[in-house]
Amino acid sequence: MAAGRVSSLLSCSLSSSMANPSFASQLQTLGNQKPIYLKGRKTKTWRNINRFNTAAQVDELITPPVEIRYTKHLINGQFVEAASGKTFPTYDPRTGEVIAHVSEGDEEDINRAVSAARKAFDEGPWPKMTAYERSRILLQIADLVEKHSDELAALETWNNGKLYEQAAKIELPIFVRLLRYYAGWADKIHRLTVPADGNYHVQTLHEPIGVAGQIIPWNFPLLLFSWKVGPALACGNTLVVKTAEQTPLTGLFAAQLFHEAGLPPGVLNVVSGFGPVAGSALASHMDVDKIAFTGSTETGKIIYQLAAKSNLKPVTLELGGKSPFIVCEDADVDKAVELAHFAQFFNQGQCCCARSRTYVHERIYDEFLEKAKATALKRVVGDPFKKGVEKGPQIDSKQLEKILGHIRSGIECNATLECGGERIGKKGFFLQPTVFSNVQDDMLIAKDEIFGPVQTILKFKDTEEVIRRANKTRYGLAAGVFTKNLDTANTLMRGLRAGTVWINCFNVFDAAIPFGGYKMSGVGREKGIYSLHNYLQVKAVVTPLNDPAWL
Repeated sequence: MAAGRVSSLLSCSLSSSMANPSFASQLQTLGNQKPIYLKGRKTKTWRNINRFNTAAQVDELITPPVEIRYTKHLINGQFVEAASGKTFPTYDPRTGEVIAHVSEGDEEDINRAVSAARKAFDEGPWPKMTAYERSRILLQIADLVEKHSDELAALETWNNGKLYEQAAKIELPIFVRLLRYYAGWADKIHRLTVPADGNYHVQTLHEPIGVAGQIIPWNFPLLLFSWKVGPALACGNTLVVKTAEQTPLTGLFAAQLFHEAGLPPGVLNVVSGFGPVAGSALASHMDVDKIAFTGSTETGKIIYQLAAKSNLKPVTLELGGKSPFIVCEDADVDKAVELAHFAQFFNQGQCCCARSRTYVHERIYDEFLEKAKATALKRVVGDPFKKGVEKGPQIDSKQLEKILGHIRSGIECNATLECGGERIGKKGFFLQPTVFSNVQDDMLIAKDEIFGPVQTILKFKDTEEVIRRANKTRYGLAAGVFTKNLDTANTLMRGLRAGTVWINCFNVFDAAIPFGGYKMSGVGREKGIYSLHNYLQVKAVVTPLNDPAWL
């Protein structure tokens, strides 16, 4: 769920890193085409001048049905202002306007939060209470979050720009399910006895790691909050969470609900602030025992270095991706187009495992392309609070300009812009769904993580070729395979170097399914039983036996 840095947007081969039926959304397109000449090029390319008639959806915005209650840090169970007294603005991506000013955390605020977490771990009840009691509190938290899910979803949409229907019907239920999943694990973290040579009784203890620092991204603020907080609390740890500076509001609201449900003070502390200041202070803090980060690969490297240079704390990283979606010759084209479209344009394309490289077999390439283009042109862009809208704004102006830079790069490199490619209006950060064809592997749009609504469609001849090309990337987060042939599916599934391979489906994020990447897409796994390992220490205890009856 992470955007790569663009070192040269115009380089062809350089790799860088709510609801109101009265506003029913209608999308109209103008199908006229004309050739345009691009500056500095001798050849012409057919670029579709299809316009998305979205002015009404974008201009007539719904007032968010939620109140902003919490803007201060939550430290030791209390909302407190930043030590410096500073605040920073947080924005509505639909308009670019400020919706609140939030306390700006710095090193001193991180120190206060870590101190509270340390005291709660060393002296407080959380790690000392029975696992059953921790489980009971986590279940109470899940119930309370579920009760307030409409408010949380509305706040998430207001601060992030994601569809309200998505936040309310997909992400909040997953949040609640994940908390209940880890509540179930709390009293099932079993110890082992180990047979050893000689007269010894050997046992292993699984102990909470201590104070865990967790840094949350902006693209799924609530969802990733639960991915990190759930397993860490189930294991008995105390936490300092730094929310993303772009989307700090829902994390503060959720944390308050955790305390209302019975979480002791100091167990969960939330600091808002910027990565280079608050994030760095957390990653390098000598009294933090573990750090977990989701974000870009470039920032992940910095987190790793800070952790190593301080107290060598263990690190879990979920980083960037450039995931392939492979459509085989035997695929049902209509179903493949639908799934590939969802896989790329979900969450405005701001998803670390978005399938931004769509590899289509040459025999069905033309048919797939035309249908993919038509599907993109029908996608309704507008106010994410409105029913019928399928795509909201990008997170902010910086991300919007980054995406537009990649689109310019694709054009300059001779890829064919089939549709989209332009900003919608001057208010907010809306962008047309974009499709490129005739994309080559060495183009920046095929190599860099764009983190936006840009689908690149590439052609392949055979399975061996597409495995080689799909793996030729620094990333390895996820992959998709669409085929009716079991043998083909098995060959691709084993050949693709990715942490998750979805076959004839995509974006299945069950609480029990581990998620994480190969190569520069991360270190470790989140969700499932595997995530518990991130927050436990293993201790071996050896006791001599005097004349044992058995060994």
